[in-house]
Amino acid sequence: MDAGRVSRVPPAALPAAEGGALVKSGTVFACESQPIVVEGLQRVLGTTSDLQFAGAATDSADLPRRIGELRPDVVLLDLSHGLRGALQLIAGLREASPTTQPVLWVHELAENEALRSLQFGVRGVVRKALPVSCLVDCLRAVVAGQVWIENGLADPALGLLSRRNGLRLTPREREIVQLVCLGRKNREIAEALDITAGTVKVHLMHVFEKTGVKDRFELALHGRRMLAPPAELAPEAPGAESVAPEAEPVASGLAELAGLMAR
Repeated sequence: MDAGRVSRVPPAALPAAEGGALVKSGTVFACESQPIVVEGLQRVLGTTSDLQFAGAATDSADLPRRIGELRPDVVLLDLSHGLRGALQLIAGLREASPTTQPVLWVHELAENEALRSLQFGVRGVVRKALPVSCLVDCLRAVVAGQVWIENGLADPALGLLSRRNGLRLTPREREIVQLVCLGRKNREIAEALDITAGTVKVHLMHVFEKTGVKDRFELALHGRRMLAPPAELAPEAPGAESVAPEAEPVASGLAELAGLMAR
């Protein structure tokens, strides 16, 4: 997977503090097999004003009970038991605490496995090779009700999530999405469809909720892809360069945690 934070992927994988907006506070629990990494995570979260370390477990056996008691906003999961084991664990965590959102914190994950995880309900996939700032951005986005992935997965995930959610749009909602893509305002859409502007607003709220887009700009930006059948989605040009910076080695990302721990 290419490195870096994705900027616009439903459901809006954005840092919650973008544009100076208030950051929603949240609690983070980690299921991580390496104690030194857990300690580094605790110190990193201690430097933020909005993210609180809720605890950690090195063994997944007792994790559902701990999550059920603490009910953290986010649970960070490593893949010490493999992807299949992690997804099975997530199913149990949903029963213990339906509001806790899972994030995979991995050394490496193939693109198809990352997309499979998103389909299963994972709200973030972040590699340990990335800078600590990316991990914090991911946690903030998930706490804010968003999905966070890397740039290399932006287009595949957008197609996957949009096709899945696009099927849930009603015919009227699809008409409104089409008009938003044409730059029409609510009043103009209302006149075109012979409904009230208030009704348009309600439909748009439902569209935002179903697709996860953040605002009209994102809807206009991604609307065509949301509505298009899979065959009409243009594939990425071979050899196209990602706008994201190159990832640091796994050791570099962990070294940054170690450096913070030594302060």
